[in-house]
Amino acid sequence: MSKQQSGATQRRQLLALGAAMALLPAASVRAQGWPAKPLTMVVPWPPGGPSDIAARPLAKGLQEVLGQTVIVENKAGAGGNLGTAGVVQAAADGHTLLVTSSAPIVINPSLYKKMAFDPAKDLIPVTNVLRMPLVLVTHPGLGVNDVAALMAQIRSKPDGMVIANSGNGTPQHLTAELFMDAAKLKLSHVPYKGSAPAIADLLAGHVPMMFDSLAAIMPHIKSGRVKPLAVTASKRSPLMPNVPTMAEAGVQGVESYAWYGCFVKAGTPPAVVEQLNAAAIKVMKAPEFQKVLADTGSDYVGDTPANFAQFVKAEAVKWDRLVKLSGATIE
Repeated sequence: MSKQQSGATQRRQLLALGAAMALLPAASVRAQGWPAKPLTMVVPWPPGGPSDIAARPLAKGLQEVLGQTVIVENKAGAGGNLGTAGVVQAAADGHTLLVTSSAPIVINPSLYKKMAFDPAKDLIPVTNVLRMPLVLVTHPGLGVNDVAALMAQIRSKPDGMVIANSGNGTPQHLTAELFMDAAKLKLSHVPYKGSAPAIADLLAGHVPMMFDSLAAIMPHIKSGRVKPLAVTASKRSPLMPNVPTMAEAGVQGVESYAWYGCFVKAGTPPAVVEQLNAAAIKVMKAPEFQKVLADTGSDYVGDTPANFAQFVKAEAVKWDRLVKLSGATIE
């Protein structure tokens, strides 16, 4: 072969290689430069709430792993819908993250008559971040020491009893619905604007019982101002090894968690989603985040985007049934 023919052959090979590279998925190319700027982590809840327990350690860890600033932005309103809608409206480039509780993802679509987004279509699940069980607690003045005694007292009241919750459609409210359905009980809900005012009235004895997350109620359990009767997990909490699960207490089917997950806008390149997932898992396995899990009685639930997506779908079906059972709606 002559030098001229050899050169022509090389040029054809280079052109063919260039054409093949052009056919590669855009995600693979774009992911190489991600993250190209600071990331914004939107938390659609007020500062200092349970979502911050998940978001802020995750943001700190991602900043170290990715080498980019991660800004946490609390954007509360409309039961988590306001901040979530902001993420849906952002660019699908992986630089805007959503870290939220389950409400705007799997509860609000059944609860709100109108929403500005569809979480199933407009968001991509990245990973579950943490999952903490709820605990059924009572005021000590109620005089019950276990779930069986509580149920007996509820059934003995002709006018029924009340149960506090942190707002209509919240996991606390719907877990109480799950309990009522499983145990065939009738309770009247007293909704509050968040856990704090509900807990305040429970401590004061104005309401006799409620379900709440371990992170929110644990200080009052430790002080003896409320009495824990059962956790809504599949196993006992290491923070309260003497407190049974609902199943152990004799009520089957009351398994419920306050979970927090990371999402990005639909259309984000798959390679970016995979890189973000890998970075998040690395953070969550580190000692600093493991301490957060231990302190809040949470489970480690880091997972692949595909597995987390399946979990989210199952949760949506579960909570849709309970929203309909409760009859709760929000305009």
